[in-house]
Order: sequence, then structure tokens, then C-alpha cells
Amino acid sequence: MSVLVYTESENGKLKKAALECVSYAKAIADEMGTSVTAVAINANDTDALGNYGASKVLNVNNDVLNTFNAKQYASVIEQAAKQEGATVAVLSSSADSKYLAPLLAVGLEAGYVSNVVEKPSSLSPFTVKRTAFTNKAFANTEISTDVKLIGLSNNSFGVVESGGSASVEDFSPSIADSGVSVESVDKAVGKVTIADAEVVVSGGRGLKGPENWGLVENLAEVLGAATACSKPVSDLGWRSHSEHVGQTGKPVATNLYIAIGISGAIQHLAGISASKVKVVINTDPEAPFFKAADYGIVGDAFEVVPVLTEKLKAFKAQNA
Repeated sequence: MSVLVYTESENGKLKKAALECVSYAKAIADEMGTSVTAVAINANDTDALGNYGASKVLNVNNDVLNTFNAKQYASVIEQAAKQEGATVAVLSSSADSKYLAPLLAVGLEAGYVSNVVEKPSSLSPFTVKRTAFTNKAFANTEISTDVKLIGLSNNSFGVVESGGSASVEDFSPSIADSGVSVESVDKAVGKVTIADAEVVVSGGRGLKGPENWGLVENLAEVLGAATACSKPVSDLGWRSHSEHVGQTGKPVATNLYIAIGISGAIQHLAGISASKVKVVINTDPEAPFFKAADYGIVGDAFEVVPVLTEKLKAFKAQNA
């Protein structure tokens, strides 16, 4: 009757979201008086999961699963949940997990709630709090099915070390042909990804052209942040569409979001509203972003950002 967690990984390394999901599952398991079982697919650092609350790790090593396939991954997690008799399963709110979650919900006959931000307020009835209306409100949702499937919103619960250890077992589920083949996958390498970033520095048309993107990249490097952009910037071809954040791009829920030269269209604000602290730098004091931001600087980005970057470098050097 354990709580099951799907722990995402990339290139063999567990993502931060995986550790957060295990930490969250541990909190639920403690209240239920049970343990946490994690499912890891082609991950090399599964021993670390015990430190965040997992008692057991079902380790799947299969070359067929080297490329994400929602149908196959859902089947793997379903088989693990049924083997362990899990009544609660936890996923992240990444694009991949949101893709496979409905398939998993069908297989487990589970009620699925996405974008959950807190541990259950009640186990009977099982009630969780989630964001609604593009993060403008919260909804307390009751899950009445025998099996509950939870999609945890990124950076909502945090990564909590519990100092435990986990037994690691090889798990060999049956893997059927999904009918889908992947010819190639292109990924950015050597950069902090938007999905895993705690800090994102984003640029808009106020930067006037792709040749000025060094302002964003230099600040991001100092902060250890991911870089992003508004929709018009990616539409103009200044930056890759993979960096487009917002309601029509990638939603982000970071600890800090810095917008440089972004006026704040409603779709952009909706996509970043779950971020905890929002900072805007813009020459227009009437820009909509100022109403949504926690901190704002009215000024020319070409003057403000280099000074901010240098000040942060000096601060880091003093505290190194």
C-alpha cells in the first residue's frame, strides 16, 4: 500500500522535480502510515532517492525507453503501481508527465488532479489544493477514486532531505510496441533548462534585436539561471521557440523570474504567474508587467542590466 512516485531523469541524471516529488510523497506516506516506492527509468543516480524519502526504488533499465514515449512510460508506471498495490501515485507537472498522466489514470482507473501545490488537507475525503484559471485562483479538489493520481506543481513543495536510504531493485515490466517511432531528438546542452531552473532571466522586444541577447545571457550566468523569451521574440526568430515562456509557450513556476524589456501581454503573465518573485525592467512605467511584478525598475535595460550584473558579480565574489 505504498505511495508510488515516477522520478523523471534526463541523460541518466534525476531531475530536481523528481526529488521534489519524492519529498512530497514522503509527506503523504507519513500521514498514511506507509512508505514510498520510486520508479526510475534509465537513471544512474537512484541511490540518492533514499535521502529524500523513498524506501524502495524500482529501477528500469531498457534501451527501448531511452526516448520518452508516453504510452510506454505510462504502462511501466501502471505495472509498478499494481505490483506495489499503490493507492496514491505522484508525478511532476512537466510536459512529459502531463502527457502520460491521462493514460496512466485510465490504466489505474484513477482520479487525476494536476498542478497540486500542497500536501492533502485531508485523507478522508482525500482533498488536495491546486491552481486554477491559469494560476489566478486555487481549488480544493476531492479525489474519490480508489487510486489517486497527483501532478505536483514544480517548486511548490520544495526538496526536503530526510536522511534515509532506499533498497534498489531491478524492475522488468513488459513493454509493448507503441506504434510510434522517433527519428531524432535535438536538445540544448550545457545550459540550465527552463523546466529545472529556480531562476529564469527572460528578454522581450525591448532588447531590440538578437545581437543584444548577451545582456540576458550574462545576467543568467551570474545567477545560475535559465534564459527565456517572450512570444514575439521567438516568432521573430531572435530566439528558439524552446525558450518561449507564457501561456502559449512553456509555463514556469520559478523562485525568481526576471523580465527584461517585456511589456507583459496577458498570455505571458498567465504563464509565469506561479513564479514566487517577479522582477521587471522596462522603460515604460505603464507596462502591464509592473502591475504583476513584486519589484520593478523603470529604466533602460541597456543601462540597468550591465550595472545589475556587475553588482551581482561583486556580491558573489565577496561572499565566495
